[in-house]
Amino acid sequence: MDYGYEYMGATSRLVITPLTDRCWITITGAINIKLGAAPAGPAGTGKTESTKDLAKGLGMLCIVFNCSDQVDYKMMGRLFSGLCQQGAWTCLDEFNRIEIEVLSVIAQQLLTIRNAKLADQEHFEFEGNPIPLFQTISVYITMNPGYAGRTELPDNLKVLFRPVSMMIPDYGLIAEIMLFAEGFGNAKLLSKKMVKLYKLSSEQLSQQDHYDFGMRAVKSVLVMAGALKRANPELDESAVLIRAMRDSNVPKFLRDDIPLFMAIIQDLFPTVIIKDADYGELET
Repeated sequence: MDYGYEYMGATSRLVITPLTDRCWITITGAINIKLGAAPAGPAGTGKTESTKDLAKGLGMLCIVFNCSDQVDYKMMGRLFSGLCQQGAWTCLDEFNRIEIEVLSVIAQQLLTIRNAKLADQEHFEFEGNPIPLFQTISVYITMNPGYAGRTELPDNLKVLFRPVSMMIPDYGLIAEIMLFAEGFGNAKLLSKKMVKLYKLSSEQLSQQDHYDFGMRAVKSVLVMAGALKRANPELDESAVLIRAMRDSNVPKFLRDDIPLFMAIIQDLFPTVIIKDADYGELET
């Protein structure tokens, strides 16, 4: 696999867990036999992020394309044609939302590209046009199985992708590493308490559609906590984390849930005095 020399700058990285490793081993194994990879699993398990971060590590340009039932084979043909000429990767998000008739044509397009790659061709004919082919082109698809309006992939498409199933990652490990990265010294203990808080909240608070205690919510709180810590370096770390968790969650809660949430925080951090944030000019 050639390094792609795509310039990324000093970007943030994904936290590596055993799940990420397994996903990457599947993807790199698939590249080796000139196939794509298909991470599948529920939302918030890092399917797209893992693919994007591997591309970052290999210096490849990765185009993320959100699929919908409006996609037709001509759109996909144009995308694949560009990727072949660029040697870039693409991650087709929620691929099984595309109509089954379109999927069978996409299978044919991908098979044409794979055969050209296997034959080590530098030019090949794609949908009637002769185009150059860079060997580094790879196509990845992510899928959320079991949702309404999702299609089962046809068999001639399945064989072009190595499957890998993704599950809910280890929040504790991810929170701990991210807290360390944001400059917290006591990250081990704080990450445990934070994960506990989210677990208790999801069980005890009322079930609302807009409540989200998943990976995305955890990440946004950790980033917010890092910004607060840098703004108030003299503040106790527990107080900083509590303020971040409170400021990002309380606005979403219904009135009856707020005292419950504050009680859970008080139970987890019994010794910390939680001061009310001073919003100064905003309140006046």
